[in-house]
Amino acid sequence: MTSPRDLKIAIIGGGMCGLACAVGLVRAGIPVEIFEAAPKFEEVGAGVGLGPNAIRALTALGVMDAVQARADQPKPTPRPYRVISGMPGHEHVYDFSISDEDCGLGIHRAAFLDALVELVDPNITHFNKRCTSISKSSTRSTVHFSDGSTHEADVIIGADGIRSAVRGSVVDDKHLAFTNAVAYRGLVSAQTLKDAGFKTNASERPINFVGNDKHVIAFPMRSGQTINIVAFARNRQIPMGFIEIPPGQSWVTPVSKQDLLDEFSGWGSDVMALLGCIQKPSKWSLHAVYPPLETYVSGNIALIGDSAHAMLPHLGAGVGEGFEDVLVLCRLLSEPQTNASNVASVLQAYDNVRRPRANMVQQASTIAGDIYEGYGKPGFTVEEMRERLSGIWDPIWHHDLEADIAKAVQSLKENGSFV
Repeated sequence: MTSPRDLKIAIIGGGMCGLACAVGLVRAGIPVEIFEAAPKFEEVGAGVGLGPNAIRALTALGVMDAVQARADQPKPTPRPYRVISGMPGHEHVYDFSISDEDCGLGIHRAAFLDALVELVDPNITHFNKRCTSISKSSTRSTVHFSDGSTHEADVIIGADGIRSAVRGSVVDDKHLAFTNAVAYRGLVSAQTLKDAGFKTNASERPINFVGNDKHVIAFPMRSGQTINIVAFARNRQIPMGFIEIPPGQSWVTPVSKQDLLDEFSGWGSDVMALLGCIQKPSKWSLHAVYPPLETYVSGNIALIGDSAHAMLPHLGAGVGEGFEDVLVLCRLLSEPQTNASNVASVLQAYDNVRRPRANMVQQASTIAGDIYEGYGKPGFTVEEMRERLSGIWDPIWHHDLEADIAKAVQSLKENGSFV
């Protein structure tokens, strides 16, 4: 009988989740090969926030110390949001109360990737390998790449992000939708904001300016010296997925500062000062996996991270769910009884515990945006907003992932895959 160490595993995608998965499997003694479409490891975007659940998953994978060494802050700390009206007067709306154990960490995406790259043997990485399709046989599957090459594996893990090519081998429909939401992004120094007359303190904790169909997030990076700004706007008159960004048009485009200010015309002085300090704003068309997937696996193929459940970023939970995927999958694949003959059942057990959880967080993230952007709408009072915001992160931050892993292992014993 084969063991996990006899499996050939291919990870498609060398982003944050793909590399974390590779490190986790290699440390368990399982050989992997990483196939990345780009000519080098790289991440798109600026800062990313790691919540308590993400930190626990990374700690369990044994990579948190390496990540911490590259982070913007010396150690994880509680980072409670403050919610303020974005309208003139900037009414106080809500102050999140969190425990000292609910610590988060801010880190630049590129810095996170650099931390994991150092833990990966370069001999297992293959660049300029863009997956175009996967062909399945009774036991193994073959990955086909755009350069005409192929690779056969016992397990294929799709970590190739929101535009996943692997997803098409798991579900019939592409499940990729424009959410009718855009995000304007920029980085500004705290000193520049102060000089511009920005009065709200955004150097110590994240601030959420809320309004009708729009909201603006400002969160500190680099020990509060830099403020990462993300200004959201969504057209709720059109159903999600009803329109598409034209093929060939970039999801990220530069916009003028005036276009950004016009979008938030009529908002309060602090918001306008904040946005006015962004010298070269970019506009991101936000997409998501929608409708939510009915499965993350097909035979010996599994999806993790954004490939499985790309979501709106309104709870800052997307990457954390990806790391939860990674931990559960690594632990199940490294179980001593996992082998080539039962690996499809092992992946199904992964799906049975991860899909309900991640899809719930995906839906909660959409709802969170509806709450933030309900401020000022007729019939939606500040008191109701406070009630709906209370405890919004509890089911995300305080989930027992070890119990999920134990449940998955037990199910494998019950169906005869494990003894």
